Amino acid sequence: MQESEYLAHDATGLAALVAAGEVSPAELLDAALARTAEVNPVVNAVVHPMEAQARAQLATVTPGSGPLAGVPYLLKDLTAMYAGVPTSHGSRFLGDVLPDYDTEVVARLKAAGLVIFGKTNTPELGGAPTTEPQRFGPARNPWHTGHSTGGSSGGSAAAVAAGIVPACHATDGGGSIRIPASCCGVFGLKPSRGRNPAGPRLGEIWAGMSAEHAVTRTVRDSAALLDVTSGPAVGDPYACPPPVRPFAAEVGRDPGRLRIAASAAVADGITVHPDVLATFAEAVAHLRGLGHEVDEVAPAYDATATSAAVVKIIAVNYARSIARHAAVKGREPEPGELERVIERRRAVGRAVPATEYVEAVETIHRAGRDVGAFLGTYDVILRPTVAQPPPPLGYLDMNAEDLDGFLTRLWSYIPYTSVFNATGLPAASVPFGRSADGLPLGIQLAARYGDEATLFRLAAQIEATRPWSLPPMTVGAVRA
Repeated sequence: MQESEYLAHDATGLAALVAAGEVSPAELLDAALARTAEVNPVVNAVVHPMEAQARAQLATVTPGSGPLAGVPYLLKDLTAMYAGVPTSHGSRFLGDVLPDYDTEVVARLKAAGLVIFGKTNTPELGGAPTTEPQRFGPARNPWHTGHSTGGSSGGSAAAVAAGIVPACHATDGGGSIRIPASCCGVFGLKPSRGRNPAGPRLGEIWAGMSAEHAVTRTVRDSAALLDVTSGPAVGDPYACPPPVRPFAAEVGRDPGRLRIAASAAVADGITVHPDVLATFAEAVAHLRGLGHEVDEVAPAYDATATSAAVVKIIAVNYARSIARHAAVKGREPEPGELERVIERRRAVGRAVPATEYVEAVETIHRAGRDVGAFLGTYDVILRPTVAQPPPPLGYLDMNAEDLDGFLTRLWSYIPYTSVFNATGLPAASVPFGRSADGLPLGIQLAARYGDEATLFRLAAQIEATRPWSLPPMTVGAVRA
């Protein structure tokens, strides 16, 4: 298969070629590996090659063996366990423990016929909205390699934008699918709490704030992937209500006339970049032009208390994760083995009393009720995805000594995403604009709990009426 042909198809299109016998899974894997060899030295998206595992998997993949049979795929190097392959979490300390099992989502991806050939770059423990781990070095934005890919699924988004794969596994605990999707100009949906299982060893991650799914080139690929991964597993503590029809069937379906609540408002002290505001205004006008009712209004909830609760929950979970790995390794981290921001958050998490942790969980649940009640009136909430264009590499340094300064820069950059993790609502970043220097900017759509269907319908409508493009390094290869 020629590189230009490989790059011209999304995952759904590649699966159709395999099903029709026009290309073999082995040919697709060869094309993906060739593209990786060509562009990964530039973008540093793939950090754990898994060619041997992928070649072995080919023996079980044939046309018809799964809805996405033969499509090359990558896993984010965080949360996703693949038996016998290290999941390093972007960390020098956590990276040499080999799991002896597949997590449930990974097992479902393999059952769907996806051929997994590597793992993607992520910041240590997913701890930043950029991907610049000390262990592997920074992932680089395919639109401008001196700028951030976003995080924590930055390697995944860079891999899709650079044409290594058309779709890639990702996770989102505070915006970690949507932020890099915005930064790299791809589509990224965070599902509802409980839509995808966290098992088999965990019932939930970060008190249910974190969700697994994907970043994709097209909306239909995101829907197809959610169809193969969603649904409860044995022992799950809770599950999202099942969809009315397959998610893939929502793509291209008329969304109807939606009531949309639009707001770019942020807390005092945060400045939103003019290019972000201009992109948001264009989105409001575009959605009105599509016939939707758009009101400039935002849900009322205690944003300050919710943000503080989110930080506390994450810190406690970092402390627990590091303790769990220390028990397996039989030792504590040595000085410098953890990046400074993670070490400081670990210390904070260790000091949180159990009663305060429970109170923090109660706080995010209150936010869920408040925003959920607001969505009794509106179908969709529209916000920017990020407050600034993708920053230069080094702006959010997780090895900085000043944790407070790091958190100030973090919240000023991503004030819009974590509320949908706290509330458990589905949310997506849709490519929509560009900054003055050509970097991608997304808009964020959120819907009622369990209503990914509306997001797929509306995002597909935007994709059809305002299509997005790939970066020049990929477009040029397609045209070659």
